Amino acid sequence: MPLSEQQIERYSRHIILREIGGAGQEKLLASKVLIIGAGGLGSPAALYLAAAGVGTIGLVDGDEVDITNLHRQIVHRTADIDRRKVDSAKEGMLAINPDVTVRTYDIWARADNLREIVRQYDFVIDAADNFAAKFLINDACYFEKVPFSHAGVLQFEGQLMTVIPGQSACYRCVFRSPPTGSAPPCGQAGVLGVLPGVIGSLQATEAIKYLLGIGDLLTDSLLTYSALTMEFRKVPVGRSPDCPVCGPKATITTLKDEGRVACNKKGCKC
Repeated sequence: MPLSEQQIERYSRHIILREIGGAGQEKLLASKVLIIGAGGLGSPAALYLAAAGVGTIGLVDGDEVDITNLHRQIVHRTADIDRRKVDSAKEGMLAINPDVTVRTYDIWARADNLREIVRQYDFVIDAADNFAAKFLINDACYFEKVPFSHAGVLQFEGQLMTVIPGQSACYRCVFRSPPTGSAPPCGQAGVLGVLPGVIGSLQATEAIKYLLGIGDLLTDSLLTYSALTMEFRKVPVGRSPDCPVCGPKATITTLKDEGRVACNKKGCKC
């Protein structure tokens, strides 16, 4: 659909970029991105994708806003405490850009619901806060052949990579299975408030680049970031011939939950 005069003005700084132009902005408005997790990583990704004019954005999260979220989850406000996260996030996104459609899924991502949701989108952002959900997202996206951006943050460190199913290394190629008790959640270990903003914004960047077919994606690479040293490092990774989901002798052929995908905190819909 051709851009309206108001849209031409709103997205003018995109449109003057040779790599985007009017045709690229129209493509963004016709695109669909799913964000799994409306927390630290999902907040900046949701706000920037809405501002950029990605036409349909899905939000999956079964939690409610807690006061401890507010130092990093910038899509939510103090007045949103005890509200459902997907409702709070939707309101913030539409306040920035009423052009977009926000679909909300007030549920936890699980083996019995995720594939049906993922297949409706062009790109997925893994903004989950636990390993079980991240492996579930990887497998669902692989089975549905939907590209996604993985990311994780803890304390002062962050990482991300982009996966094109069947073409690039998947999450299981690099991290075979969920760790058992080796990584504490941020509620125990802490996290620098601005850190998810850095990494979540990079996830939104990867989504936009993929949708527009521009630039070089973080495929077959794991980008790490240290806020303390202000250092980025890109580590090459490759497809593993022993990968249990995308390897030639795959042992994972159906989606299944691997451990708990949500916490027991107030508002949890486990």
